[in-house]
Amino acid sequence: MAIERQKAVEQDKIERRHNFDPVENNFTEEQVKLEASRCLNCKNPKCVQGCPVNIQIPKFIHAIKEGDLQGAGDIIRETSMLPSVCGRVCPQERQCEGHCVLGIKGSPVAIGALERYVGDNTKAEPVEIKPTGKKVAIVGSGCAGITAAADLRKAGHDVEVFEALHEFGGVLRYGIPPFRLPRVVLDRELNNLKSMGVKFHSNVVVGKSITLKQLKEDGFDAIFICSGAGLPKMLHVPGENLNGVYSANEFLTRVNLMHAGQPDSPTPLRVGKKVAVFGGGNVAMDAARTAVRVGFEEVYIIYRRTEKELPARLEEIRHAKEEGVVFKFLYAPKEIIGENGYVKSVELEVMELGEPDASGRRRPVPTGKTEVVDLDTVIVALGTGPNPIIQRSAKAEGLEIITDPKGYISVDADSRATSVPTIFAGGDVAPVGESNAINAMGAGKKAAKAINELLK
Repeated sequence: MAIERQKAVEQDKIERRHNFDPVENNFTEEQVKLEASRCLNCKNPKCVQGCPVNIQIPKFIHAIKEGDLQGAGDIIRETSMLPSVCGRVCPQERQCEGHCVLGIKGSPVAIGALERYVGDNTKAEPVEIKPTGKKVAIVGSGCAGITAAADLRKAGHDVEVFEALHEFGGVLRYGIPPFRLPRVVLDRELNNLKSMGVKFHSNVVVGKSITLKQLKEDGFDAIFICSGAGLPKMLHVPGENLNGVYSANEFLTRVNLMHAGQPDSPTPLRVGKKVAVFGGGNVAMDAARTAVRVGFEEVYIIYRRTEKELPARLEEIRHAKEEGVVFKFLYAPKEIIGENGYVKSVELEVMELGEPDASGRRRPVPTGKTEVVDLDTVIVALGTGPNPIIQRSAKAEGLEIITDPKGYISVDADSRATSVPTIFAGGDVAPVGESNAINAMGAGKKAAKAINELLK
C-alpha cells in the first residue's frame, strides 16, 4: 500500500490532437518492477475470476518479480494470444483490476499496463502441432476468431479464417483507432497465428462469396461464426439522410481502414468545422477523438444522460476532455436540419433524469424544451446490430440457425453451440454479457473447447 500505482507517460495533449501516434507509452523497466511489487499474490486471486479468459495474473506478475519476463509472457499466452492488445483495449477497471484486493482501500495493481509491457517485450514461443486431420472454418478475424483460431490450431486442427474486409483484425483494425491500438502491435499478434499455420482469406463475405453449406461440403468439420455486429443503429429522426451524417461504424472504418483522413486518400472525408457525436460509449469517444485528429475545429459529444451514467471507460473520457472534446449532457436529438442537402444544425431536446430503466440507470425524460446547435457533421454512435447476411443465406439453404428477436444468433452460453450441429457462434454476432474485446476472446475460447471435444 505504501507504493503508489505507477502511471504511464502520455503524449502531450496538444500535440496528440494532430497525430494518430499512441497516447500512452509503455512503463519503463523500473516502473514495471515497482508495479509488480504491489501485487499481494492472493491465495484466492479475484483478479483471475474477473478476467473472461482467466489469465493467471498473480503467476505472470510473480514471474516479473523474479526477473523472468519471457516466463511471464509464456504464462499469459497459455490462455491469451493477444497480451499486447488486451493490455491496451480491455476495460480492466471493470474486470481484472476491478476485482483487485488492493482496490478496496487504495489503487488496484495496474494489470493492464503490466500485460501490455510483457506482450510488447516477449515473443510467442513456437508451438508443436500434432495434426488431427480435422478442418475448422472461422468466419471473422476479430477477437473471438483470433482466439479460437489459436486454440484450435494448438489442438492440431487445420484452421482457416475467412474475413470480409481486405485486412485482418476485425473491429480491432477498423473500429479502434491507432492512437489506442498501434497497427504494428495488431500485425505482430496476427503474424504469430500465421507462423503457427493458421490460413487467412480476405475479401470473402460468407453468405455471399461462399455459404456455410459450401464450407461444410468443402470438408470443414466445424464452423465458428464470429462475424461481429456491423449493422449500425441510427437515430430515427427527421434529416438523418442528409449529407454529413455518418454512423460511427462508417466514420471509423473510413479513417482507420481506408485512411480517409489523409489528404491524398482516394475516398476522402468531407471535414467541416463543427461535429457532434451522439452516444456515450467507447465507440463515441473513439469517433470524437478521431474527429479531432482529422481536422474538425469543434467536436461535441451529446449524451442524453449525465456524466455519471456514461458507459465509456474513465480513461477514454479523460483523454477526450484533454483533447478538447466538449461534452453536452442531458440532450437528445429531435431533428437534423439541412440546407442544400447538407447538415446545417441539429435541434436538441432538453432532458432530465426520471426513474431507473431496465439497465439500472435513470431514464432520460423530455422536458419539453429545445435548443438548436449549428453543426455541419453528425456521427451516430448508438451501437450496432448483427448483419443478417449469414443467417439469411443459411436459412435459404435449409440450415435453421435460430436467432433472437434482435437478430443475434442464439447460442449455448457454455459451448457457444448454435441450433445447427457443428456450427458455433460467438462475439458480437452472438453476445453473452457485455460486448467488448476480452468477452469476445472468452467466447472464442469456449467455442474452441467445445469444437475440440466435438472433433475428438
